Parts: sequence; structure tokens; C-alpha cells
Amino acid sequence: MQTAFKYKKAIGFMALCVFSLVACKKSYLDPQPFGRYSSDQLLSKKGIDGLLIGTYGMLDGQGIPGASGWMVGATNWVYGDVASDDAYKGTDAGDQPQMTEIEIYASQAANTYFRFKWLSLYEGISRANDVINFSGKIPGITDDEKKNYVAQARFLRGHFHFEAKRMWNKVPYIDEATTKYDNKTDIWPKIEADLKFAYDNLPETQALVGSANKWAAAAYLAKVYMYEKKFNEAKTLYDVIIAQGQTSNGKKYDLQDQYWKNFDIGYENSAEAVFSQQTQASGTVTGSAETSYELAYPYGGVWGCCGFYQPSQNLVNAYKTTADGLPFLDDSYNNDNLKNDEGITSNSPFTNDATTPLDPRLDWSVGRRGVPYWDYGQHPGRSWIRDQAYAGPYSPKKHVSKNTDLGNFTNVNNFRQTAKNYNIIRFADVLLMAAEAEIEVGSLEKARQYINRIRARAANPGSMVTGAPANYLIKDYAVPFADQATARKAVRFERRLELAMEGHRFFDLVRWGIAADVLNAYLAKEKDRRGYLKASGGFIKNKNEYYPIPNPVIEIAKKMGNDLQQNPGY
Repeated sequence: MQTAFKYKKAIGFMALCVFSLVACKKSYLDPQPFGRYSSDQLLSKKGIDGLLIGTYGMLDGQGIPGASGWMVGATNWVYGDVASDDAYKGTDAGDQPQMTEIEIYASQAANTYFRFKWLSLYEGISRANDVINFSGKIPGITDDEKKNYVAQARFLRGHFHFEAKRMWNKVPYIDEATTKYDNKTDIWPKIEADLKFAYDNLPETQALVGSANKWAAAAYLAKVYMYEKKFNEAKTLYDVIIAQGQTSNGKKYDLQDQYWKNFDIGYENSAEAVFSQQTQASGTVTGSAETSYELAYPYGGVWGCCGFYQPSQNLVNAYKTTADGLPFLDDSYNNDNLKNDEGITSNSPFTNDATTPLDPRLDWSVGRRGVPYWDYGQHPGRSWIRDQAYAGPYSPKKHVSKNTDLGNFTNVNNFRQTAKNYNIIRFADVLLMAAEAEIEVGSLEKARQYINRIRARAANPGSMVTGAPANYLIKDYAVPFADQATARKAVRFERRLELAMEGHRFFDLVRWGIAADVLNAYLAKEKDRRGYLKASGGFIKNKNEYYPIPNPVIEIAKKMGNDLQQNPGY
């Protein structure tokens, strides 16, 4: 825990120092080579350490003037979940209308959310390029030290480009020597090259637990292969990662024994944490707190605000299980709603359905009335919801700090700014991606083993919410999958159940090529549950898979003699 704490402290201080020292010296679209400076203050071991930590500091997107955390953070809860079938925007109709645009697939290129997200990602890329440029100029560092700096920077550059690629698809690749750019060329090979370099050159362990190591780079490279549908390459790499991979602090990759520990600050940087955004917040100073979730808390209560990011009824229904303890892999799970307290005030009687079989991961992903909510007692229902008719009756839970952590691991002036890490990749994600790869190359039995490993952890009695009025029933897939199509449905459903409300869902639907079908079916049902969704014109195939490139970005690029083309349909 000490190295993790030091890392958190370092981020809080150094990221601010580095940003004030260098970030304002240039535009993110400066026509000079990106990240080229001559300041003597940076030509030292301390300076290059600061530049690198400042690059890690951009994982949360903070440091872009005017940007709010929920627009830029790696958590992607707006772009990955509100834009999917997992979550509603929440709160009420009039708040954050630009987020509503994203939710109903009416995004505009003038939406400032996209501009700030672009700025934050390319600022991160610029900082990574700074590290690469300066690493060769620092007197007294060894070749191994230089290699480590460059490999970490290329890992981070790969991450930021990956985020941009899956947001907008047609994006420029910017390296340390770029002076001109366009978005006409597919940048997947460049992202691969960065992550392959990191995999080949990073050490297995690092002095600071939050630093990327060889195996984090391997996991990220395999993830890129999955997005490219290079399943054989991904499968080969996943075999090595699962057998040999370890965290930067030397823990062999494994699942936490209990599901909820992935979302408890007391169990951070575990064997399941492949690559995490490190955060720090305590006392009266924000430090490098996680602020992207600042709106995404139950309305009122000890948090004072805000009621955004509320789990959808569709997601809640997905946690129903059959009499065999398995998911409903067809759409029948959504025929009827799990009983909820919508329309019932908190001071009126309400009794949960304690008979319908449920996957226990429901009650760590979703706050619902009558079920213990961390250590706050039972979720009270409507009094924690700003507008049930608009946002539904459920609250998010995974990212919310426990009551006993308030003030110790949060900003005491704002309990919605926390020191909870965000797992950009955790080992459950790795196992499920590996299962997908196995299915696509025809190894259905190996895939079943990986999926069952995830389900066995969820079935651990310690993974169930003590005192919940629920009939938890979850079992593994006891017989082989009948065919590849059935196996695909199983692994895709498992990703939803395991990774719900962690920012992955929309991007998964897009890479599977089923976003239009799934999300239009979702809207057809949800329009009867949430009337405001009737304003949606639906998800348009070959358009809404990617977001519009921000207008100001295109305009600035044109003035500088660079060529950025808008995405189709915008």
C-alpha cells in the first residue's frame, strides 16, 4: 500500500506542477513538432519523472480549462454507459442537455463534451511525446532507465490514441515528430506498434504500483487485437498473459476472491488490477481526486447532489437467472420488470421480490430500495432519486465510497471527489476477452472454462450482499456450449453482467457489430418506461457507432493546413 500511496501523492503534486510548467506553452494542435521544449528545468531526472507522472495524470482528463471531469475521464460513463442500454442519464430533463443528446443518439459536432474529450486525449498524447523527446537528453540516466521512460510513454500514447480511435474512429496519430496530420489513415497499426514496444521493453515490476509494466502492455495490446478482430493473435497473447502475467507490484494476475472488493478502496492495486487510474483525495485538498463521477451519485443524502448515471431497468432485468442459475440469453429477461419502488415514496411501505432468482452482482452494480447500500444502511428509494419518472428508481453503486471512507478517502468538502482508483483493465476483463478470442478461433471449451471462472467468483457467498431481500442463484455452465453462436451470446452477456457500470458497454456493442440492433430494441421498450426517450430518432447504423469530430478541431486544423474529415452522417 505504501508505493500506491506514494504514487497517488506524486500524481497530485507533480501533475499540477508539470501542467503549469509546460502545458500552456503550446496549443494541442501547434504546428511545431508535438512536445518539443527547451526548458532546462526538464533536463533532469526529477524533470523527466515529473513529465511522466504528468502524463499518467491525464488519464482522468483533468487539466483542460473549462472541462468537467465527467466529460473527459477514463471512466467513460457518459460515452460508454449512458450511450448504451446500461444506464439513463438520470437527474431530470433540464440538466446537462448535451448529455441527453448523447443518450438519445442526437449528438452534434458542436457538443462541448466531444471537444473537451478530444482536448484531454491529445494533451495526454502530447505529454507522452514530451517524455519520449526529453528522455534522450537527461544527463546521467542509464540505458535501461531511458528504455523504461520511453516504453511507459509509448504505452500511454497507445492508450490515449486507443481511446480516441474508439470514440471517433477517424483520428490522427501524433508522435514526437509530427508536424502535419490528417485522419485519412487507419491508426490501428500505430497503436499496435506503441503497445508492442511497451510489451517488449517494459519490466515485469515497477517501483510505483501505478506504473504500467510489461503485462499491462500485453493486456492492452491483446485488447487492441480484439477490436481489430485479430482473434488468433489475441488468443496467443492471452495464453501467455493468463499463465505468466503479474501486476507492477509483483502479484500474479488473479480474480479477487469476492466481487465487491474491486470497488472498495481497501483492496485497490490487487492481483485483479491490470492497469488502474490512480487517484488521491483527503482532507480539505482535492489532490488528484477522481472527479469524473462527480455528478453520478444518489441525489441528496450525504453527497448533496446529483442523481446522474442511473442504472436502466433493462440492465436490472438482465440480472434475472433461470432455475438453473444461468442468464436468459434471449430477450425474455426484459419481458417483465423486476419489482421496484417506482412511484412509491420512501415513507410508504414497499416489499421487494425475494423469490425471483438473481445474479448477486446486481446488488453491487445497482442500488435499489430495501437492499443494503455499502455501509449506509438500506437504500431508501425515492428520496435518493431526483425524478423517478425521468431517471428510474435505481442508483449507481460501484464507484461510490463507503460511509466509513468519507473524509478519509474523499475531499471533506465534497464527498463526490474520491480516492477510489478506476480499473481501466482488470483481470476479469482479460479473462472474458480471452474467452471471446477462444470462441472466435473455435475453442469453445476453453472459453467455457474462462466464463465459469468469472461466474464461480460471483457465486462465492462472500460476493453476495448480506441481508439483501433477494433470492441469489448463480451457477456455472455445466455442459458444453451447443455451438459458436450460443457461446458468443454467453460471453457477451457475461461481459455485461460482470462489467456493468464500468464504461465498457457501448464500445463492446460497437466492436461486436450489433449496436444498432441491440440499442434500437432497447429504445423500443424503454420509450414506454421513460417517456423522454420518445424524442430519440433511434440509433442510425453506420453513423452512431462513432461520435462526431468536434467542429472547432476541424476548423483549427484547416487554418493550420491540416486536413480532418468529419465522420459520416454528421
